[in-house]
Amino acid sequence: MEEINLTNLGGSLPVPCVQELAKEALTTVPPRYVRLDQDPPFVSDTSSLPQVPVIDMQRLTSKDFMDKELEKLHHACKHWGFFQLINHGVNISLLENVKSGIQEFFNLPMEEKKMFSQQTGDIEGFGQAFVVSEEQKLDWADMFYMITLPVHLRKPHLFPKLPLPFRDTLEAYSLDLKALAMKILDLMAKALKMETVDMIVLFEEGHQAMRLNYYPPCPQPELAIGLNSHSDAVGLTILLQVNEMEGLQIRQNGMWIPVKPPHNAFVVNIGDILEIVTNGIYRSIEHRATVNSERERLSIATFYSPKLDGDMGPAPSLVKPERPALFKRIGVADYFKGFFSRELHGKSYVDAMRI
Repeated sequence: MEEINLTNLGGSLPVPCVQELAKEALTTVPPRYVRLDQDPPFVSDTSSLPQVPVIDMQRLTSKDFMDKELEKLHHACKHWGFFQLINHGVNISLLENVKSGIQEFFNLPMEEKKMFSQQTGDIEGFGQAFVVSEEQKLDWADMFYMITLPVHLRKPHLFPKLPLPFRDTLEAYSLDLKALAMKILDLMAKALKMETVDMIVLFEEGHQAMRLNYYPPCPQPELAIGLNSHSDAVGLTILLQVNEMEGLQIRQNGMWIPVKPPHNAFVVNIGDILEIVTNGIYRSIEHRATVNSERERLSIATFYSPKLDGDMGPAPSLVKPERPALFKRIGVADYFKGFFSRELHGKSYVDAMRI
């Protein structure tokens, strides 16, 4: 069996830094960023649209409210694939430090950010993801992506070289979000009435990655997109809005619904891996990031997935004669290599895993 290089899951071609481009007082979007293939980003009246469900972590862990809140969680995962999590237990001052650290990171001089640039053939670092050809259209965004856990998979030139105190802040955040992800997965297992051990075995020694996103103001926001429509390839995504700018939209019944997160809430969504593990009961949902002409938007997405040297498929306790396995089994590292080697496009990747 060929040895899988777990530290290198694919690469992306180098592209210009959009934050620098946006400083050039442009009046039009450069051609490579014009995305006429996308639905228009604007929804004129959002007041009549349904809102993403809000789940209260305190109620999920209290004897009196647990059953009712668990039902809400189950409904959100089944029908929305997204929910907002309040009273999540992550220290608010830690969240504030994470937010200011990300602002400062993106405000570093370009020369300093270049030290974190993606290296040839590697997806981790500062740049853009999923750029596989010189002709392809680009997102109006910069990102900084890295594997954060387990510690031995961290690239020596990335996490360990982050400026202090930001590095220590992200270290604490990384551990808190792993604990939170495991709590959420455990509650999902309860809601699904599946063998909890099926979930724990898969995710306990799992791998965590973070993606810091910077979407600069855009001169023609209706022509560009910050991150085009996709579902997340991972198990679970926990997103923190760094500033109060809206931009995240999810596809629900053919409409794009903007997400308005309450202050310091997390936006949590089901990734393709959980759709596979839950045998299609929970669904990963397409979402995208739009841009605006007024000001930048920043966010940090923390992804949690099974361990890279394992394999995955529908949980045995969710495969029944009346609901046979809908997805094939695959090695986790092979799955991610396939994902990072293509353009990001809707749910096409998870659809390729169907039996």
